[in-house]
Amino acid sequence: MSILRRPLRTIVAVLGTALLSLSAALPAQAFDTRARAAFVVDITTDTVLLTKEADVPLPPASMSKLMTLYVTFEAIHDGRLQLDEELPVSQHAMNYGGSTMFLDTTDRVKVSDLIQGIIVLSGNDACAVLAEALSPDGTEAGFASYMTQRARQMGMTNSTFANSNGWPDPMQRMSMRDLALLATHIIEDFPEFYTYFAEREFAFDGRAPQNIHNRNPLLSMGIGADGLKTGHTEEAGYGLVGSAVDPVSNRRVVFVYAGLDSTQARAEEGRSIVNWAFRQFTESTLVEAGEILPTRLPVHEGAAMDVGLTVAEDVTTLVPVLTGDGVASEIVARGPVKAPIEKGQELGELVIHPEGLPEKRIPLIAAEAVPHGGFTAKLQSAARYLLRRINEGPEEAAPAEAAS
Repeated sequence: MSILRRPLRTIVAVLGTALLSLSAALPAQAFDTRARAAFVVDITTDTVLLTKEADVPLPPASMSKLMTLYVTFEAIHDGRLQLDEELPVSQHAMNYGGSTMFLDTTDRVKVSDLIQGIIVLSGNDACAVLAEALSPDGTEAGFASYMTQRARQMGMTNSTFANSNGWPDPMQRMSMRDLALLATHIIEDFPEFYTYFAEREFAFDGRAPQNIHNRNPLLSMGIGADGLKTGHTEEAGYGLVGSAVDPVSNRRVVFVYAGLDSTQARAEEGRSIVNWAFRQFTESTLVEAGEILPTRLPVHEGAAMDVGLTVAEDVTTLVPVLTGDGVASEIVARGPVKAPIEKGQELGELVIHPEGLPEKRIPLIAAEAVPHGGFTAKLQSAARYLLRRINEGPEEAAPAEAAS
């Protein structure tokens, strides 16, 4: 894959006793989503492209089934559950209405069928079967409590669960950002199971021929979409958690939106988001790993007067296609830094400001080691400090530069 190389247009050294206070993240490049709430992230470059009410806990409807699936995948991975294991169906699971696999209490269903039944058929009953099997106390409520705790551990701070399938409940809430984080975990943590999400049909046992099609409208559009889950209730409106890969750049985006008023609007919104994310941004490498930046950081009492700054990994980000040749950035660091300094020691941050996108912060590390310079270096540092006091005045001199 060819990645455009764009220079850093501006590098400003910020030295002193405190880090620079930066402004809030800029809004994403203009996209007028019709959704009540939305979140779009390019997970290849870890670039947030769009946020709208992204941290507001909302009713997630069937999109919350993704959490049940994630916990199920964990159990299979840990050996607590087997794909060919057959599970019983309780009266509680059978009683669920809405979208179902039409299970009854005489069934024993393979875990693999239940997974496909959730992903393709959006089976509320299938979720309850898995929930009761994996619950700490054997109940769906106990499983929901466990999901809430697990979500917190994963960083989903705006998610709470009352059931396994998104059945309307005041305590069943997820934010768009949390759903995107969950989708990213599924894609990255369980690639062996992610292929299920691209399946368009699943004719379980032939018992419900009218309910065999995946409700995700993006899978048949030829836009690179390969998952993940739709959702709809009267309270939540129509929503979707999706992901797609650009066949040209191989970039993957994850997108979540909710609150639309029809299946048609949901399909059109997904197509528009994918087209915008792939066509209006290009990937650019700004700094290569080990590349020494032009600005050097002053050193106090060192064998050298300053130290080079670099990055441990390539700094790659997305930039709008209409951006000029440079990308604004700044160095944020404390200085002077006192010797000794180890190579690779973190000394500050490189803050990238892609036009129209949220800022990105990358750790800056020492490009080389700087040992302590001994008594002579201490005298030189004191002399530099006194000279700066003379030039700047006592009120402006940085206390961090005083000789010890």
